[in-house]
Amino acid sequence: MNRQFNRRNFLKAVGLGAALLTMPGLTRCSAGAVNGKKPNIIYIMLDDLGTEWFSCYGGEEMETPNTDMLARGGMQFSNAYSMAQCTPTRATLLTGQYPWRHGWVNHWDVPRWGAGCHFDWKYNMTFARVMRTAGYVTAAAGKWQINDFRVQPNAMVKHGFDEYCMWTGYESGNPPSANRYWDSYIRTKDGSKTYKGRFGTDIFVDFLIDFMRRYKDKPMMLYFPMCLTHTPFTSTPLEPDAEGRDACHKAMVRYADFALGRIVKALDELKIRSNTIVFLTADNGTGRQMTARMNGRLVKGGKATLGEPGVRMPFIVNCPGLVPAGVTTDALTDFTDMMPTFTELSGAELPGDIVLDGHSIAKLILGKEDDSQRQWIMSMGFGPANLTESGVEPVNEFNDRVVRDKQYKLWVLKNRSARLYDLTADPAETNNLINSTNPKIVNARNKLEAVWKSFPEKDGKPKYDPTPPQPWDKKI
Repeated sequence: MNRQFNRRNFLKAVGLGAALLTMPGLTRCSAGAVNGKKPNIIYIMLDDLGTEWFSCYGGEEMETPNTDMLARGGMQFSNAYSMAQCTPTRATLLTGQYPWRHGWVNHWDVPRWGAGCHFDWKYNMTFARVMRTAGYVTAAAGKWQINDFRVQPNAMVKHGFDEYCMWTGYESGNPPSANRYWDSYIRTKDGSKTYKGRFGTDIFVDFLIDFMRRYKDKPMMLYFPMCLTHTPFTSTPLEPDAEGRDACHKAMVRYADFALGRIVKALDELKIRSNTIVFLTADNGTGRQMTARMNGRLVKGGKATLGEPGVRMPFIVNCPGLVPAGVTTDALTDFTDMMPTFTELSGAELPGDIVLDGHSIAKLILGKEDDSQRQWIMSMGFGPANLTESGVEPVNEFNDRVVRDKQYKLWVLKNRSARLYDLTADPAETNNLINSTNPKIVNARNKLEAVWKSFPEKDGKPKYDPTPPQPWDKKI
């Protein structure tokens, strides 16, 4: 196929609203300070937890009171996309670029597999580095997994975080590092060690609250990619006697909600909540071994799949007095939007040569504009990458993906339009309309096809200068 990245044809097909996407040369976003003061931002991202487990999204398995409180007091999105699995989501969130551009199209567990591959600050600009230009102090806690701290001990600082408290990821040849929950193995600026008898989530939350206490008079950017609720299934400090897959998973969900409540309580106690925008989401859907009832139907976990349970994430934004309360929006957003959103909220400057695929939703979440500027969202990226003599590369030249608007969703499989669903009438994606001759459906298909056909015909691969060979590296 001889498909070129034709921006002009793409914009004609899907509307001028997409014009910001893939636009190079942006240097400054306009919102800057809010009410004369730069807002703090806390971005909390759960691990492996779809909408079906949240009562505010219609989940019927349990109550999630702190999440529900954020939703009632803020803005709840019904159409927010992550990528389909861990690594593609994290790279997309940090850079504001789709996997086909930044190259992390497939999963690569750097501490476990290495092979010289890593998230390289020379080729990847993060939102943390950008926000530091606007005077923000930055911190991260939780799961990183895209650098090996044994090989690159200063990786978090290089990526723009002033302070950090991170589970290292499982480091091949280092069994204690497998522990992200009980007896957690965590890295800070003082090095990596086991915290005997401690539960990892407690350590992360304690670190973030201490950071907020020390820097409450400065603008702060906190990134909290939580380890919960990823396997291994475990008991928690609130439910120490939980046993078995289902009981432990529910305990983990409840503890994630409890951790969120601790952070919000600290914001209140520090008297900074009215100037702190809290984002709550997840990196991808629930593990496929789990099933939950939501809005009267059973939903199987969709991690590493392109169905809605795999890529449509909980997404809630809350800040009393800044973000309108009690709003449920069907506005479209995906994780490429976070870099430009944070940049606009902070008034930071972007490097002149940076290319973003996302569109800021800052004005939307502040109640200053409608949602008309985003015409589509996209998700892709799952399964382990290939290791070749040239390094880590995508499995396919053009990987499977989905593109959707508010009603219709197009699946692109093996480089062709394969499935089309009306999500309004068919949220479970059971009735494939790809061969429909209904003019309305044909028009919807044509618009979404114009989107994916505007992408390069070959996905990028991770950009990095290889680190020196290590004894634990994965071999070809």
